[in-house]
Amino acid sequence: MLTTLAFSAFVAVSCGWIGTRAVREHRGALAERRRLLDDAARLLENSQISFGPDQFPVLVGRIGDGRRAKIELIADTMVTRRLPQLWLRVTLSESGERNRPTIGALARPTGAEYYSLVHDMPEWLSPAQTDASLLMRGDGRATAWQVERVSALFRSLFADPKVKEAVITPRGTRIIRQAAQGEPGAHKVLRQVRFPLTAIPADLVALAIDEAETLSALLVEDDIVAPVYQAA
Repeated sequence: MLTTLAFSAFVAVSCGWIGTRAVREHRGALAERRRLLDDAARLLENSQISFGPDQFPVLVGRIGDGRRAKIELIADTMVTRRLPQLWLRVTLSESGERNRPTIGALARPTGAEYYSLVHDMPEWLSPAQTDASLLMRGDGRATAWQVERVSALFRSLFADPKVKEAVITPRGTRIIRQAAQGEPGAHKVLRQVRFPLTAIPADLVALAIDEAETLSALLVEDDIVAPVYQAA
């Protein structure tokens, strides 16, 4: 009887300790998550950081020419046979709407990319030739010359396997890059989403901003034809 009571007490204490430790680790992980874009904030003027429901930070500010940049992190766990992915999404808003089409490309599409703009575009385009499978679509307004110009840049961008999506629209441009993969042990054993980093490197964010600027400058002959627009 005493042995049974002692064992029950031991189990209760152990479960309590494990629960307390799990809560402490979860809180610590959320605190680290909130600081992921602190280093990148220095890249932008008038930078501000807010937090989404998942506690991943959202960084908003201005680049040197005054255009608005929005930096986001997306934890993607939709593909069950793959480690979770942490995507870095950079959206650069134009100072006004430009007279150009919407064209985008998505690398290694699975159909589960809920964060993708390309899936919502109505016209299928012949994709640029790259080592990765590429889904390329547009809004149906692009000329053959515009498609050729954008395809040439996509071939260069998607030569880097960490580029997931590139989009050019009248209102802005967007780049999505891989920032990290989930820890295998935490995902396979505990089914937890943990990423082995404490900060998104500022160099990675700067690279994505540069790529978004390159996309923006691609069709430079197009004129601004509408009032100022701020991307969501």
